[in-house]
Formats: sequence, C-alpha cells, structure tokens
Amino acid sequence: MAHDIIFLILGIILIIAGGNYLTDGASAVARHFKVSNLVIGLTVVAFGSSTPDFVVCLTSTLSGKSQLALGDVVGANIFDILLVVGIVALVNPIHISKDMLWKDLPMLALASLALFFCGDDRLFDGTADYISRTDGLMLLAFFAIFMAYTFEMAREPQPLVPANATENTSNKDAGGGKGMKMWLAAVCIAGGLAALVVGGNWIVDGASGIALKAGLSEGMVGLTIVAIGSSVPDLATSVVAAVKKQPGIALGNVVGACIFNVFFIIGLCATIRPLDTGTISLVDFSTLVGGSLLLWLFGQIIGKRVITRGEGVVLALGYVAYITYLIVKAVG
Repeated sequence: MAHDIIFLILGIILIIAGGNYLTDGASAVARHFKVSNLVIGLTVVAFGSSTPDFVVCLTSTLSGKSQLALGDVVGANIFDILLVVGIVALVNPIHISKDMLWKDLPMLALASLALFFCGDDRLFDGTADYISRTDGLMLLAFFAIFMAYTFEMAREPQPLVPANATENTSNKDAGGGKGMKMWLAAVCIAGGLAALVVGGNWIVDGASGIALKAGLSEGMVGLTIVAIGSSVPDLATSVVAAVKKQPGIALGNVVGACIFNVFFIIGLCATIRPLDTGTISLVDFSTLVGGSLLLWLFGQIIGKRVITRGEGVVLALGYVAYITYLIVKAVG
C-alpha cells in the first residue's frame, strides 16, 4: 500500500509540472504560426493529456478488462466536463468563441450521445450491453470528420485573443510563452507531454493498487480511481491555462480530450475487441450526456458565451452528486 501511495504522490507532482510546461510551449507555437490557441488546445494539448487514458484503455482491452477500459473513458469525460470545467470557471470565467459554441461543444454532445447509443443496447434493443466492432468503426469515422474540421479551422485566420475577453489585454501577457524560441517551445511541449504521460501512469498505477486492495469492483475502479487519476493531467493543464488567462487552451483541452476519448480511444479499442459494458449503467451514460448538454446550454443561453463562476459551481456540484451516488451504490 505504501508503494502505491508514493507512486500516486510522485505522479501528481509530475502532472502539475507537465501541465505548466505544456501550456507555455503550446501558447508559443500558437503565436508563432498564427494558429488560434483553441486549435492548439483541441489537438496537441488535448491528445497529449489524453495519452494516459489511451494507454489504460488499450492495455485493459488487450487484457480482456473491457469494463475498466470503458469505465475509464466514461468516468474521465464526466470528470472533465463537470469538475474540470467547473474548477476552471471558478478560477477564471471561461469566454467561449463562436466556433467553440456552434461547432466544438455540439461535437462533444454528439460524442457523448454516440457512446450512450452504442453502449446501452439493453435500453434501445433489449440485448446485452456491449460496444461492437461496427460501433468502433463508426466512432473512428466520426473522429476522422472531427480531425478534418479541426485542421480546416486551423487554416482560417482567427484572433488569438477573444474579442470579449477583457482580461487578455495582449498576447504578450498571456503566459510564460512570451518570446519563446521554437526549439525551446518544442522542448517544453515534449517534456510536458512526457511528464503528463509518466505522471498519469503513476497516478493510475498507484490509485488502482489502493482501490483494488480495498476490494472495489473493476467497473467502479474504472469510473472513479482510474478515471480521476488519468484525468488529473486535464485538470492540471486546464487550470494552469486558466491562471495564465488562456481560455482557448483551458476549454479546448477538455473538449478535445473528451472527443478524442470517445471517437478515437473507444473506437479503436472496440475495433480491436468488442467492449462489454458490464456494470457501466444508464446513470453513468446519462450523466455524461447531461453534463455535455448542460455545458453547451450554459454557453449558449444562460452565460451568453461565458461560463461564469456560478455555473462553474453548478457543474462541480453535479460531479460531487455523481460521485456520492457511486459511493452509496458501492456501499449498498
């Protein structure tokens, strides 16, 4: 148990450092190539911080532990959408661009709905719940469409600073990437990604060891300990970006990571081997879909393209309620 605790602590230290260096490097690259921070957040930052989820899911799938793989993605996306966005909004209200509001957030809702429809066969067809190879190929097709759109968006001229983000007075004040040389930015990105991957894996190993020794089920471990552990890089990266007043990276990281998790990670794993949903229930899928739609509604209607601190509290409390439900269910 002491060995697991040490790995958990060292992993947390690594992901905090990795999130800081990755944000600085990604911001410098965005400014140098005149690519929006949103696109950088949706691609290199999101994919990098999702690497622990990819490693966990692929390893679990190859080992025949599909509940752990699926539970990791469902739990990680719920963690990102509710808790990470909630905390980021508390640190700094999130200004949402038009592209994020009308393209990326709807894509996130689509990803959540697609996973719900693919994973809850008992509700829709009355058959056993599993994600088939056909479902996996469909998710990979959605991922290809998302990537094509993202790179097309990167070719369009976009302002580096949101027009309504008054706290960003200029790009040169946006964070530690000011005046950074490209070789140094590359080192920061590579080192940050490496720290996130290693730290995330250590967190997962340590937390999983603690949980399994406590007698929790595979599905419960996936939804809670593994999901939270593998998603801590998303929290670290987004909070650091929010503190540095980089809303495009902060929210883009979460949205990109969640879409990547569903369309690519689950799509690839289900294509390799169909995934049995097991104890992943209607409540879990519904919480994921509800959180995605709530985030979109907050930005579109209630917050007028801003996720406010009050809305951040609602999102964070939603995650607390979900975790409370899981704990009560496990104890019962």
